[in-house]
Amino acid sequence: MAKNDSVMAEEGWWVCSDGRNVWLPNGEIPCANAADLGLDSGLARQIGEYLGKPCWLLCQSQPTDMENVRRLLNADKQLFQLVGRGVQLAEFYRSHRWCGYCGSEMQHSEKEFACLCDNCGERYYPQIAPCIIVAIRKGDTILLAQHQRHKRPIFTVLAGFVEAGETLEECAHREVMEESGLKIKNLRYVASQPWPFPHSLMCAFTAEYESGEINIDPHELKSAGWFNVSQLPLIPEVGTIARRLIEDTIVLCRRD
Repeated sequence: MAKNDSVMAEEGWWVCSDGRNVWLPNGEIPCANAADLGLDSGLARQIGEYLGKPCWLLCQSQPTDMENVRRLLNADKQLFQLVGRGVQLAEFYRSHRWCGYCGSEMQHSEKEFACLCDNCGERYYPQIAPCIIVAIRKGDTILLAQHQRHKRPIFTVLAGFVEAGETLEECAHREVMEESGLKIKNLRYVASQPWPFPHSLMCAFTAEYESGEINIDPHELKSAGWFNVSQLPLIPEVGTIARRLIEDTIVLCRRD
């Protein structure tokens, strides 16, 4: 059986994405064979496995049920990360149709997630933007802020992108100072989370307040303040690394 025929017949998970949204019929990633779903397996590429079945990426939109991948935040962590990988790759392939050096049409590598230029030999890989996100504790309070980019009245911890030539730790100290005017100490790494909005890697930390008064950057924040951990405002949803940092800080405050 030819490769495409095998993909058509094999049951698997299908991530159909235009680089921004993902196909979620009935609110879920479909698991079936390509023929039953009416998909063109000739354009598919395997990006992983989930529950013992292959996970395929199809870089195209569907007529209906295209939704933001945030819909899957409360799904299994492995599935969310696989779908996030698919969405990021779909956007990578969409935005790298032409070589940035010579303008020639790009080809997809069959050995790795990369785009190749047969004309000048340049090779491109998916962009990943490292970010820090940090929960700051002061006694039994936590620093929370409303970001300008948020449409809902949600309060969360501070975050920002790492700059060229900067360590994660230096970025955390700089971002906190720039956004809130505060100095922090006892910075501790917690965890990381791939974040496909559109292609970030969130590196999470906790820290303690050292000195300074809150003086927000109005271009980044609407407001910021110290909140007692027993009286928190609306915070990020479960499944986000921000929610984990807030919950970890609540545990630390109550323990101490």
